[in-house]
Amino acid sequence: MTVGDAPKKWFQLLYVQVLVAVAMGILCGHYLPEFSKQLKPLGDGFIKLVKMMISPIVFCTVVHGIASMGDIKKLGRVGAKTILYFEVVTTFALMIGLVVVNVLKPGANFNFEAKAMEPGMVQNYAEKAKSHGILDFVFNIIPSNFLGAFVSGELLQVLFIAILTAFAIGGLGEKGKPFLHVIDQVAELFFRIMQMVVKAAPIGAFGAMGYTIGSHGLSALNNLAAVILGFYITAALFIFVVLGFICRLAGFSLIKFLGYIKDELLLVLGTSSSETSLPGLMEKTHKLGCSRSTVGLVLPTGFSFNMDGTSIYITMGAVFLAQATNTPLDIWAQLQLLLVAMLTSKGASGITGAGFVTLAATMQAVPSIPLESLSLLVGIDRFMSECRSITNTIGNGVAAVVISRWEGEVTAQEIRERIETPS
Repeated sequence: MTVGDAPKKWFQLLYVQVLVAVAMGILCGHYLPEFSKQLKPLGDGFIKLVKMMISPIVFCTVVHGIASMGDIKKLGRVGAKTILYFEVVTTFALMIGLVVVNVLKPGANFNFEAKAMEPGMVQNYAEKAKSHGILDFVFNIIPSNFLGAFVSGELLQVLFIAILTAFAIGGLGEKGKPFLHVIDQVAELFFRIMQMVVKAAPIGAFGAMGYTIGSHGLSALNNLAAVILGFYITAALFIFVVLGFICRLAGFSLIKFLGYIKDELLLVLGTSSSETSLPGLMEKTHKLGCSRSTVGLVLPTGFSFNMDGTSIYITMGAVFLAQATNTPLDIWAQLQLLLVAMLTSKGASGITGAGFVTLAATMQAVPSIPLESLSLLVGIDRFMSECRSITNTIGNGVAAVVISRWEGEVTAQEIRERIETPS
């Protein structure tokens, strides 16, 4: 807030408006379920508006950041640190999910008969899982044409062409500076449009939450409360223990960082989509002192490679379904599950129902678990998705700041000072 600006009243704050909208959506969904089922377009429409802006914002940020960096070695160094960080942290997430589900045993004595379920309920997810193997994932990074990445909205494709464009502009030397100036101005325009779009967040949150409660009802929470509670507890352990420890090592407080990005977290809570937080997260981490080149590389990559919440969901979901169907899983089978999940957790970004797709892909590596048992999680997936998305968002925000600290772009003292500043 600049000097001379009048402080916003409490009801003008975005996070307050989103919280009120979420509460109204829950009440509306519970007491007016039939009406609330018609609210789905409000949530979907808002998510589409945000996703419409993600690709151009990521492209402009990455191109400007890398092209103006003037140090190609730094790009390789940041990229290597990013991939290493992501692999280590998501492995911790997978292991924590595996340990907690074995301790809590939420599926014990469930005695679910998978054969009684219709295979068609999960067939769509199984087919998507088969069609998104490692080779498919790698080749999908290359778009069919330059504009195809923007049309599809695939973040890795946008990142790929942005890096190529940045190298091309950097190779032009002085001739490339006018292109760089234009991209900087276009980025400012897109961020301004994004500020306008985000003002509709309460409407989107109300529609999305109202539809969820109206369609599934609060009773869906009662039916599988143990696995939902276990998942939320595990995510909280990961956030406050693992990410909290990483933040402490980097010299800043996780709690204060969460307060700093509260608008983005509530946006994710209302829409159940972590990607809606990306533009805001990019801008806020940059304001903390992280360079645009680091933010532009770490955050878009993170939403494909650093899905901490999804990683927890994969291991917990697979072992829960094994417990619920009385499928024995010895230590070696669970280690195999862990190794497969380390790969499948990276390959379903941008796919509709990504949580189910990754879980289905992982379960196919342990064929003793009936794939039909996935139908157990259909009714509660939206409630699980809230937690997955928030955990993914926090994990990626922390990653951007930590890697920026490793690069010496910002000091711990500067982060602590800026994190207190209202944004």
